[in-house]
Amino acid sequence: MDAIDEKIIAELTRNARLSHSELASRVLLSRNAVRRRIERLERQDHIAGYTIVRPGEDTGNVVSALVLVHRQDRMRGGDVLAALKSIPEVVICEVLNGDFDIMVRLEAASLERVRVVRENIAQMPGVRDTVTALTLSSIVNRPRRKRRTTPSV
Repeated sequence: MDAIDEKIIAELTRNARLSHSELASRVLLSRNAVRRRIERLERQDHIAGYTIVRPGEDTGNVVSALVLVHRQDRMRGGDVLAALKSIPEVVICEVLNGDFDIMVRLEAASLERVRVVRENIAQMPGVRDTVTALTLSSIVNRPRRKRRTTPSV
């Protein structure tokens, strides 16, 4: 498995109903290339099936972590935010006030993948330091509501 396979799995983990065309645009491949990769991942049992998950159910097959990020420069740290947006395992990324600059929630298929993504974040230009906490269990998992966002200045 390579990085593109990992991205495909991460995208399908978030939404298994993605069309091959949509998935292709997210991983920057052709539709046919994505189809062939998915078929290969299914044959190799990296994708063993597609399932329904009801809100509040704990499937136990996703490893999640919170990564708190200190940037070198809070005012000129847009490159860090842009880089975080491009990581498929990043499911939440919020700018904070206080001690930390950014809170990132990662969800990945394995602890090893969380480790790799966390190390990549820590090595990004503009990142001064990170603190990571693994999620042990989920107590409340409500469906996300759309929030009003304040316009950026």
